[in-house]
Parts: sequence; structure tokens; C-alpha cells
Amino acid sequence: MELPIYQLDAFTSQVFGGNPAAVVPLTSWLPDATLQAIAAENNLAETAFYVPTDHGFHIRWFTPTVEVDLCGHATLATAYVLFSIENYAQEQIHFDSRSGVLTVRQEEDWLILDFPVDTLHKQLVSPPALLEALGDVVPVEIIRGKTDFMAVLENEEQVRNLNPDVILLSTLPVRGVIITAKGQDVDFVSRFFAPQSGIAEDPVTGSAHTTLTPYWAEKLGKTEFSALQVSKRGGVLKTKLIGERVEIAGQVRLYLKGTIVTG
Repeated sequence: MELPIYQLDAFTSQVFGGNPAAVVPLTSWLPDATLQAIAAENNLAETAFYVPTDHGFHIRWFTPTVEVDLCGHATLATAYVLFSIENYAQEQIHFDSRSGVLTVRQEEDWLILDFPVDTLHKQLVSPPALLEALGDVVPVEIIRGKTDFMAVLENEEQVRNLNPDVILLSTLPVRGVIITAKGQDVDFVSRFFAPQSGIAEDPVTGSAHTTLTPYWAEKLGKTEFSALQVSKRGGVLKTKLIGERVEIAGQVRLYLKGTIVTG
């Protein structure tokens, strides 16, 4: 069996930045064990697989260890493959997914995701393992979303310099932990740690911005934002809160094309 594969860098304007993702187009679904094995072999934060449907495409995302419910950067990368490599002719791509219908449209050099907004709950009692994992850094507040904890810090410098204990973070009953603060040159900055999902630190996390955007909308009193994920590779995003949806915009660069050979 031979399958096409693409590796792309998402949420960046240059190769070797942003978050790398693999995209594997399929004509029909392979066994889950095969999908997971391919993702493990790729050893990237996410591998996206998609198959055509009557109304668009069905998309699934796998880390090296688990399937996840939502992934922004690999969806952005998949849209790039469809628009720029497969020459998809429609103005908007519709993806069926575990998180409902997701759409992506193209505006010049930017791709814009349309994702469901997260539900936020302030934690009145902070999880001890989270506080211990952050060491001497004390969060201003801690928020619980559907799948993640979010720790809000005092400033961007604390976010950039944080070196959390990922072993302790891995014990928390969530997908991962978002760290954020108000930005100096942008509206807000963030980092994302997900050892529970096989990713010590994710370079750029589109789905985390479904949590970040409504939080900062309330704090800053506006609905459109510039954002940086200040990991080592770094990522640039533009987000917009529209009711119960969040638009997340980013750029993508193609790194490689190849063929998976199995059997």
C-alpha cells in the first residue's frame, strides 16, 4: 500500500517555524490501529487524515499516542493541501469531525478556521499538581475549559520563561494546560503543554485559542486579537470571537511531499 503524505508548518510565514503537521489524504478509512501507527511513525504533534464525503471531507487527528477531538494547526495544514496542492475549487472547505462541522476559507495568504467556542469555568480551588508544576510562578487565576486547564500569569515574561514540571502536568485529568498572559506587542501570548497526549510542549495550538479568545475578549473588552504562541518555534495567529464561534487565522508553508509505503 502506498499513500501520499505531506508535512507542513502551520501558523507561520516561513518553513522551520510554527507547528509541523503531517497530512495524509485517503479515499476511505483505514483501520484505527493503522492510522495510529502512521501517526506514531511520523512522531509529530499531529497527523491529520481525511476522506471525501458528499458535502466536503471527514477529518481525524492523531498524536503519536492518541486520537484527539480537535486540532487547529493540522486542520489548517489540511486546508492548505486541499486549496494549494489538490486545487480544491470551492471557496470554503467543510470538514466533518468529532467536534462537529468545521470550515476553512482562504483570504490571500491566510487560512481562516471556524471553530466552536470553548466553555470556561473559573477554578475556585486550584489543582495542587498544577500549582506545584508551575513552581514559584503563581497564576492570577485558573480556568477550566472542556478539555484543558488554563493558567493566567501576570505578564508575558513569566510565560516565556516558564519551565513547568511536565511529569506533574501529565497527572492532571485534562488534555493539556494552556499558559497565557497579556502581550507586550500583541494582545495576548500563550504556551501549551500536553504530556497527557504525548506532547511535552506543542509549538502552536489552534484549538487552545477557542479557550484563549473568549477569555481575553472578556478581559480586554474587544473581539478581534493578535496573538503569539511563544514556544521555541513560535507561532502567529489572528483570532476573532463571533458569538459561539471563534475564527482562527494563520499561514502555512509546505515542507515536504512524500509517499508512505507499507506492507
